[in-house]
Amino acid sequence: MFDIIPPPSKRHIRMSEKLINSPVNHWCEFEFISKTVKNPNIHIKGNYSYYSAYWDQGFERCVVRYLHDKPATPEKPIDQLHIGNFVCFGAECVIMMGGNQLHRTDWISAFPFDTRSFVPAGDTVIGDGCWIGSRAMIMQGVKLGEGAVVATGAVVTKDVPPYAVVGGVPAKIIKYRFSNEDIEKLLSLKLYELDEKQFLKMREQLQTDDVSSLINYFTQNAN
Repeated sequence: MFDIIPPPSKRHIRMSEKLINSPVNHWCEFEFISKTVKNPNIHIKGNYSYYSAYWDQGFERCVVRYLHDKPATPEKPIDQLHIGNFVCFGAECVIMMGGNQLHRTDWISAFPFDTRSFVPAGDTVIGDGCWIGSRAMIMQGVKLGEGAVVATGAVVTKDVPPYAVVGGVPAKIIKYRFSNEDIEKLLSLKLYELDEKQFLKMREQLQTDDVSSLINYFTQNAN
């Protein structure tokens, strides 16, 4: 069994350099976003969510769009971005946190003359274990359930259920990764509430499609 050490604090990690017992082996450059994001309106759970940042200037600058970098206040509320653990963000994907909220298509002019036109969309939530494909776009106020997968180039305008695979413009459900029964079992385990070290010890069981085997291991070893 591997000894698990938290990810390094460097902004970008090249795979020619040995990662500190990272659970992934990958050839490209990527960024552990919990170590780099500074915006107080972005809330990141855990240490292992990463962005494949090979072609641009990183997660906060290029992926998260139109999000104020000042803390929200009761007088000036700001939609928040919540990101779970073990989330994979493909290169050049976009999380749209604003911008079009100032353009009122129900008014005569859609031009944002001032902030009176602003309409909040609600918080955006990227659940644990999600995978966002390259150049996909998540619109504001959307919630992605645990284990959801967003195909490359998709534009997600509505909430996505746990373990669903969505694609297209606008994104629609293509399939579910597991049966309804297995999805209910996975959600009941609350895997992503485990300590990271415990979670990573299950990597052999997590890298199969055998939900029953994972449940058996979890039952015997989770405590």
